[in-house]
Amino acid sequence: MKFQIVSDSSCDLPKERAQELGVDIVPFYVSFEEENYMKEGVDISVEDFYQMMADRAGTFPKTSMPSVQDYVDVFEKYAKDGVPVLCICLNAAFSGSIQSAMNAKNQILEDYPEAQIEVVDSEEVTALQGMFVEEACRLRGAELDLKETVKLLEEIRPTGRIFFTTNDLDYLQHGGRIGRAAATIGNVLKIKPMIEYVNKELVSAGVSRGRKKSLQSVIDKAKAYIEADHIDLKEYRIGLECGLDKEEFGKFEEQVKAAFKDYEGEIKRFEVFHVGATIGVHTGPYPTGIALLKRCRY
Repeated sequence: MKFQIVSDSSCDLPKERAQELGVDIVPFYVSFEEENYMKEGVDISVEDFYQMMADRAGTFPKTSMPSVQDYVDVFEKYAKDGVPVLCICLNAAFSGSIQSAMNAKNQILEDYPEAQIEVVDSEEVTALQGMFVEEACRLRGAELDLKETVKLLEEIRPTGRIFFTTNDLDYLQHGGRIGRAAATIGNVLKIKPMIEYVNKELVSAGVSRGRKKSLQSVIDKAKAYIEADHIDLKEYRIGLECGLDKEEFGKFEEQVKAAFKDYEGEIKRFEVFHVGATIGVHTGPYPTGIALLKRCRY
C-alpha cells in the first residue's frame, strides 16, 4: 500500500519540491525578539528570515519545535482514510520535534487504532535530512512498503556528513559553542569557523582567515574525506547549502563543480538546499557547505 511521507521543516526542501514529491511539511516556528512565533515557510520565507537577521545585527532569533497538535492535524487526515504515514524528523539531539510527533501518533492511535504511523529520527540536519526524505520518496516510488522503506533508511543514517563555514562567530558565541572573547577576537581577525556534521553532532573543524579561504577549505575538506574513505560518489547524493548571499553561492557552486570535475562520471547532480531556520539561528545568515549522504541500496 502506498504511504504518505511527512517531515518537519528542518529538511529544508523548497515548497515546490515538497509538493512535487508529495511530502507534507510540518513547520518549525521562528521568533525575533518579543515578536510572535511565525511558521517557517508559511508565515516567513527562508529568504526573509535571513534578511531579517542581516538587517537586525545583534538580534538573535529563536526557533520552536512543531507542537503535538501540528502533527495531529497532519496525521489525522491520513488516518481517517486508512493511509499509512512515514514521518521523518530532525535529529533528536537538536530538537524535540520527534517527541511531538510520537505524542501525536499515540493520540491518533487512541481514536484510530488501525492507523499505521512510523516516526523516524533521521539523525540528520538540513540538507542531509532533505536528501533522506528524497530517498524515502524514491523507495516509495519503487513500490516498497512502509516497513521495507524504514529498514533501508535506517541503514544510511550513519553515512551523513556536512562540511560548512559561516561568515562570523557571533551566532556560535550566542549559542554557547564558543566564548565571547574568542568570538570578538575572531571577528576582528576575520577568522571564519569550519564546522563538520558527523556522528549526529556539529563539531569544530578548524578555522580559516577570510571568507574566500574558508569557502575553499569547505571544498578541500569534502574532497579529502571522499578520497580518504574511498567513497564511490555514484552511491551518494551530494547537496550544496547556501544562506542569504545567492551571488556568492553561485560562485561557490561553480568552484565545487570545477573541483569535482574528475568525478563527473560518478556525480548525478548537485542538489541545492537553502539552509533553514533550525540551523540558521546557530550559523547566522551566511552558511555555505557541502553535504553527502549515501543512497539506499535499492
